[in-house]
Parts: sequence; structure tokens; C-alpha cells
Amino acid sequence: MSTPFYVSPQQAMADRAEYARKGIARGRSVVVLQYTDGVVFVAENPSRALHKVSEIYDRIAFAAVGKYNEFENLRIGGVRYADLRGYTYDREDVTARGLANVYAQTLGTIFSSAAEKPYEVELIVAEVGSAPEDDQIYRLPHDGSIVDEHGSVAVGGNADQISSYLDQRHRDGMTLAEALKLAVESLSRDNNGGERTLTAEQLEVATLDRTRPQQRKFKRILGRQLSRLLEETGAEEPAAGAEADAGTSGTPAEDAGGKGAGGAKGSGGKGAKDKDDTEGEPPL
Repeated sequence: MSTPFYVSPQQAMADRAEYARKGIARGRSVVVLQYTDGVVFVAENPSRALHKVSEIYDRIAFAAVGKYNEFENLRIGGVRYADLRGYTYDREDVTARGLANVYAQTLGTIFSSAAEKPYEVELIVAEVGSAPEDDQIYRLPHDGSIVDEHGSVAVGGNADQISSYLDQRHRDGMTLAEALKLAVESLSRDNNGGERTLTAEQLEVATLDRTRPQQRKFKRILGRQLSRLLEETGAEEPAAGAEADAGTSGTPAEDAGGKGAGGAKGSGGKGAKDKDDTEGEPPL
């Protein structure tokens, strides 16, 4: 009988980390910025059906880069965790810190298990507070570690260059239009230092807006409102007929994730279908 090939634990972990990083690097980047009224999520995503940014609970949202079927499973699990904890205890007991810890345990267990491949995903979990200093943003790499971020954060294929660009230009007290302009500028830069033009149809934008009177602070920015914001900032040239979409969504039917037991059921059914339909797809 032949002797099994030996690989040191250090080399095995390094190989798994390299495998996950390569998968994540193929995904389009996501940028999360704090602005004066909350937190804005901006992702390069031409798909209108497969969301990279979603609502988890009243004040909590989720963004991801990598394999869609893998981070969609994590999103659904996060919705179920939040719904169960809010129902069992109190809605105030559902926090971004607690959700990030759950995700960290899941990603860390999968990464260290030799029985399955590591998840090719990188996550951002954010919670909007009653004041800017109470906002929380956590980045979770593929290995399950947690990084507490402030101001701005980027994940995805060009994250290092984008993060450097944001660190030099982001400031406290930015308006939504200013933050959106900065996010689009950072996403438009390529590895060679050149710039591309990103239109409203290529972007997925959402906010956690602390000024919303309702309990749910998550809102997608779509259609006319997104085009208007981009035109105000000069990030996009006005295009004839580009304003066909109908405004913003703030309703449970349009917002991803949902809240309460009904949100968990709806998310679970849709997520399961998306997972089956997108097995083997390239990273988002």
C-alpha cells in the first residue's frame, strides 16, 4: 500500500486561503460608506434579480462579494437568526455585532474543515445607530475573522486600491449625494489607474437611513432617484429614456430580506430557488 502524501497544516491552510481569495477577487467590488444620515451601500451589479446588498433586520443590512449561492445561504441564515432572536427576546437585542459573531463562527468552521472547500465569499454587516458615532460596520473575510471598520470599507476584486482611494477622500458629515459620488468614483477605477463610466443600470445602491420614521431603516435607491443623484453629482451623464424605473422601494415586497417571521419565510423560499438556479455561476 502506498504512503499517503503528507501536507503540513500550515501549507494546507495557506492553500485554502489562496483558493478562497482567488474566488473573491473575481467578484465585482462593493463599497460601504458612512454619511451624515446613515450608511450607504454601492455595488457594481448589472443584475436586477441577484442582489449583493440586502436587508437583514430593522437597522441591519448585509453586503457580499463572491459565490452567489454561498453568500445567499449565509444571508438567509442571518435573517432566520435575527427573526428568532428578536421574537424570543426583544427587537433591540438583534445587533450587527451579534450577527457578525454568528457569521464568523460559520465561516471559521467551514474554512478549517478539511471535508469541504472554503466559502469564496467576503461579507459586510452594518447597523445604523441613532447618531453617526453609533453606526457599526464589520467586514468578515473568508476565514471567519472580524474586522471593525469605520468611515468606509470595500470588498471584492479591487478592494485594496479602492480602500486606499476612499481613505484619502472620505470625510465625516458627507451628504448622500457626496458619498454616492465618491463610491462611484472609487468603483470606476481599474487596476491600471484608468477610469470607466458606470451608469445607474450597472449599480446596486441601498441605504440604512436613520431619518426614516418607520422602524425599518433599509431602503433601495432605484430608477429616477438614483439617476437624479448621479446627475447631481456629475457621476453620470443624463441619458434619454434612462428613467423608466419607478422610484425607490421601501416596501416589504421590494426590499430584500424582510423582517419578522414572514420576512424569513419569503427570503428562504426565494433564496433556495436562486441557489438552485445559480450553481456554478461566476462570482458576483
